[in-house]
This record gives sequence, C-alpha cells and structure tokens, in this order.
Amino acid sequence: MGELNGLYALWYREFKVFLRERSRVVASVVQPLMWLVIFGTGLGASIALGGENYQTFIYPGILTMTSLFGSLFFGLYIIMDRRVDFLKEVLVAPLSRTTIFFGKVLGGATDGIIEVVILMLLGSLFFGIHFTVLSVIASLVAIFLLMVSILSIGLTIGSMMNSLEGFGLISSFVSFPLFFLSGALFPIKNLPSWLYAFVSVNPVSYAVDALRSMILGVPAAFGLVPDFAVLVAFALLMIGVGTWAFGRMRI
Repeated sequence: MGELNGLYALWYREFKVFLRERSRVVASVVQPLMWLVIFGTGLGASIALGGENYQTFIYPGILTMTSLFGSLFFGLYIIMDRRVDFLKEVLVAPLSRTTIFFGKVLGGATDGIIEVVILMLLGSLFFGIHFTVLSVIASLVAIFLLMVSILSIGLTIGSMMNSLEGFGLISSFVSFPLFFLSGALFPIKNLPSWLYAFVSVNPVSYAVDALRSMILGVPAAFGLVPDFAVLVAFALLMIGVGTWAFGRMRI
C-alpha cells in the first residue's frame, strides 16, 4: 500500500499543479485552435482533398500535436523540481524510482487527457466534428498510449539534463521531426518513397492514422490493428527506457 499511496500522492500533486497553472491550461487549448483556424483555413483555401475540408482533415493531427508537444515538454518539471529540491525530498521517501516515474507519467497523462477532451468538445461544437461514444473512447485510448510514450521520452531527457535551455533544444530536436513526419498535416498517400519511409517508421504517424480513422471514419492507411500494435509497443519500449533513465538519475 505504501507504493500505491506514493503513486497516488505524486499523481495528485501533478494534477493540482496543472489546475493552479491556469495560463498553461488556456495556452494548451488556444494554440491548437489557432492552428485549426489560421493554418487550417488559410492553407485549406488552396488545398483540395477530394472534396474533404482541410480543416477537418488536420483536426486529428492537431489533437496529436497537443499530445506530443505537451507531453514532451512535461520533462521540464523534472529540472524545475530538481532546482527547488522537491525531487530530492521525493527520492529520499521510501518509494522506488519506478513508482516515482509512473507517478509523473500518470500525472502528465491526466493533464494531457483533460486538454484533449476540451479540444474534442470545441471540435464538436465549432468545427463540425462528429463523435460517437466508441470513437471518443478509442481515440482517448490511442492518445493515452501516445502520451505515455512521449512523457517517458520527456522525463528521460529531463532526467539527463541540468538546464532548461538544454532541455528546450533537445526536445525541439525530437518533437518537430516527430510531428512534421507524422502525416498530421498532409495525406500520406502518393508520397515520394523516401518521404514515406520516414513517415512509416515514425510511431506518431500511427497515432495520427488511428485518430483520423476513428474520428473522421476514413480507412486507416496502416490499418487500425497495426496502429494500436505499434502504439502499445512504443509505449512499452519508452516506459522501459524511462524507468532505466530514472534509475540512473543523479540529483
């Protein structure tokens, strides 16, 4: 019960921090909406997708973008916790580092799911996105798997870095290729073979593909079963890397 109580305490702490940072909540919702309204409308005016609205087409990709960037930059809190000695206090508690790691991951995933649910509500109300109970549940499962993976990457980077500036450079180097090579902003059909190769080895591409299929009702380019298989495998791999990095972290 001690490990479970510790896990709950760490999750609850991250959740409370998220609720208190109202500017973070607002920014996490406004930024994706700006992409949808400005980028989707502006570029959509000159792009034809067989009659499909471009703004609607990129909506699943924008949900993925929110999950990706928010989860990766969550690793910043490791560096900040280290600076205020909070992490040192946690590490001297009778908890395993694996429990501490999972507490952070679950806290970050909870924050991200709340942001995504808000965007889903706004998408349904203002952007003509039609959800069903099944599509919402399946989409949240896919997003959760992606978030766990990316949170693990962010926490791994944070555990190895000592400066916020260094973390920002490394995380940007990781996040932008993952996003722009995911097919979030363009169809992956008829891509040049060299570009398709990069898209197909990018795990985030399978999250975009799954969300686009479940939300918009279009056939999945890779297939829904392979999409979820890749997301599960990616999550397990990154959890393993993250727990290893956390075990070697120095304060």
